[in-house]
Amino acid sequence: MGEAVDAKHAPLDIITIGRASVDLYGQQIGSRLEDITSFAKSVGGCPANISVGTARLGLRSALLTRVGDEQMGRFIREQLKREGVCVDGLKTDPDRLTALVLLSVEEEGVSPMIFYRSDCADMALSEDDIDEAFIASARAIVVTGTHFSRPNSDAAQRKAIRAIKAKGGKVVFDIDYRPNLWGLAGHAEGFERYVKSDRVSAQLKTVLPDCDLIVGTEEEIMIASGADDCLSALKTIRSLSKATIVLKRGAMGCIVYDGPISDDLEDGIVGKGFPIEVYNVLGAGDAFMSGFLRGWLGEESLETAATWANACGAFAVSRLLCAPEYPTFEELQFFLKNGSRHLALRKDEAINHIHWATTRRRDIPSLMALACDHRIQLDDVAAKAGADPSRIHEFKVLTVKAAAKVAGGRAGYGMLLDEKYGREAMFEFARHSFAWLGRPVELPGSRPLRFEFSQDIGSQLIEWPVDHCIKCLCFYHPDDPEALKTEQQQKLKSLFEAARKMGRELLIEIIAGKHGKLDDTTIPLALEELYALDIKPDWWKLEPQASAGAWAKIEAVILKNDPWCRGIVLLGLEAPQDELEAAFAATAKAPIVKGFAVGRTIFINAAEQWLAGKMSDDEAVSDMASRFERLTEAWLAARGRKAA
Repeated sequence: MGEAVDAKHAPLDIITIGRASVDLYGQQIGSRLEDITSFAKSVGGCPANISVGTARLGLRSALLTRVGDEQMGRFIREQLKREGVCVDGLKTDPDRLTALVLLSVEEEGVSPMIFYRSDCADMALSEDDIDEAFIASARAIVVTGTHFSRPNSDAAQRKAIRAIKAKGGKVVFDIDYRPNLWGLAGHAEGFERYVKSDRVSAQLKTVLPDCDLIVGTEEEIMIASGADDCLSALKTIRSLSKATIVLKRGAMGCIVYDGPISDDLEDGIVGKGFPIEVYNVLGAGDAFMSGFLRGWLGEESLETAATWANACGAFAVSRLLCAPEYPTFEELQFFLKNGSRHLALRKDEAINHIHWATTRRRDIPSLMALACDHRIQLDDVAAKAGADPSRIHEFKVLTVKAAAKVAGGRAGYGMLLDEKYGREAMFEFARHSFAWLGRPVELPGSRPLRFEFSQDIGSQLIEWPVDHCIKCLCFYHPDDPEALKTEQQQKLKSLFEAARKMGRELLIEIIAGKHGKLDDTTIPLALEELYALDIKPDWWKLEPQASAGAWAKIEAVILKNDPWCRGIVLLGLEAPQDELEAAFAATAKAPIVKGFAVGRTIFINAAEQWLAGKMSDDEAVSDMASRFERLTEAWLAARGRKAA
C-alpha cells in the first residue's frame, strides 16, 4: 500500500463514480405515468445524487462519469458546478446521449419509472477515463453496483479502486441494485428492487474484499452476498470483507455493523430515527449515503453518522425530487436541533425557508442594476415626443446594450425589465453574461396593489425562466388605513407563496415616502409588519434613508427575521447623480445594502432624445452607459472598492 492520504490536505473528500442522468419527475401526484402532463427536471443517478448531497453537507465532492455532448449533458455539468461539485472527472461523450429517467408518484412508496439508458453516455465509462492522479486527490471513492454490470465500466471502477487503495484512501460500495439495469427485468419494471441472480451475486462478491464501507438495503445486501436471508447475507459479507456494513431499513432507519456479525440482526449500532410521512422513496438512499459519509469522513461516531444518514433520508422521502431536495448542512443541523412539528417536512415553513435560501442557484454578494422596467413613465415620454409607443420596445433593447457595455461580463451587474415593453430586451439580455434579471408583476401605480396581467400570479410565473427574479413594487406605509394595509399584505403574501411554489426568487420594493412621513422608524416598522406574516423575500428594494441610523434599524430587523435574506438594493426615484452618491455613502456602514437598481437617472435623457429622433442608437447607448458607469464607480467607491 502506498503513502496514506493526508485527510487535511487532500483536495477532495469523495469521488463518486457511475450513473448520471436527468430525472423527469411527474408533477401530478397520485397519477399513473401514462397520465402525467408535466415534469420537473433534476440531476439524477445514484453517484450524481450522492455528489450533490455530500457537497451540500460541506464535503469536497466530485463526480466521475460521462455525459452526452448535448443540452442534457450540459445541464448536469452546470448544475453540479452550481452545487459546488468538482467536475474535473466529468467526461463528455461525443457519440452517446445522456441517460434519462421518467417517473411518477402513483401512491406512497410506489413510483413507476422508465430508464432511457440504451447505449447511454455514463455506461460507456472506461479505464481510459480513470486518471489515477485525480483518484489519488481524494480521501475516498464511492463505487456503485450498476457500473459493475458491464465489462468496460466494471474495469473502470476496479482501476479506481486500485488507485485509491494505492494511496491509502477508502473504498465505499453503494450496492445500488436495479435489476432491469442488469437485464433482469423489462423496461416497464424500473421500480423493481429485487430479482435473485447468481450471476450478479458472483460479480458483486468480488468487489467486497476491497471495501471499507458497504451500504445497502436488505435486498441489496442479499444480492451482493448471494444469500437468501438478511442475517446470512451479512455473515457472508463479513467472511469476505472487514468493511463497516450499513444495513438500510427504510422507515426503520439503519443498523451499522463494525465487527463480527452475531445471530441477532439487531445487534449493531443504531442512530436516532425520525418518524416521517413518506411522500416519495426515490433517491432516499442517496440522501442517506450523503449524510452517513458526512459523519464517517468527518470522523464522527458511527452512531452520529447513522443519525445524520437517517435524517437526510427523512428529508428525501418527505419531498418529491431527488438531489434538489437534499438538505444542506445548515438545514440538517437546524432540524436535528429543533425537530419539526410536521411529519411531512415539505410542509415545515421554517425548514423550507432555510432549504430555499441555502440552495439558491448562485451567490450574488453585490448587485448593480440598470432598471428599465418603467412603463407609465416611458409612455409619457413617448407621448410628449409624439413617438409611436411601440418604439419603447426598441429603446429597451438599447438599455440592455448600454448595461452590457458597462458590465463587460463581470460579476455583480443586472437589470430590471418588464413584460409589457421588454420582451425583445429580455432576449438581448440573455445574450450577455449578467448576474441577475428582475421582472415586475405589479400594475404600475396601483394602490392597493394589483398585478399587471392577471391576479392569478402563479399562472404567469410558470412561463418564466427559472433564474428570473420577481419584482413587486408596493406603496406601503405603516400608517396606512387598516383595510388598505390588510389588502396589500394579503396580496404580498399570495405573491410570496406563489414565488416559493414556482421556485422563483422575489424582490419586494417598498416605497413609503409618497404616502406618509419617512423617518428612521418608518421602513423598519413596515418590514416588521410584513415579516410577521412570514413574508420573506430574497431581496428588498428600498428608497434612500435620511440617516445611517435608519439603515442600522432596517438591517437589525432583517437579520432578526431572516438572516438568509440576500439584502437590500437602493432605488433611485429619478434622483440626480450627486444625491444618489450621497445616498450610497450613507449606506457605507450597512453591509445589508448590497447595491442599487436605478433607472431614470440613467436612461431618461436618452429616452427623451432618442424617442424624439434627436439621438442615434449608438449615441443613446453611449449616453446611458456613461451614466451607468459613473453610478457603478460611485457605488464601488462608497464601499471602498474599484471596478475590476
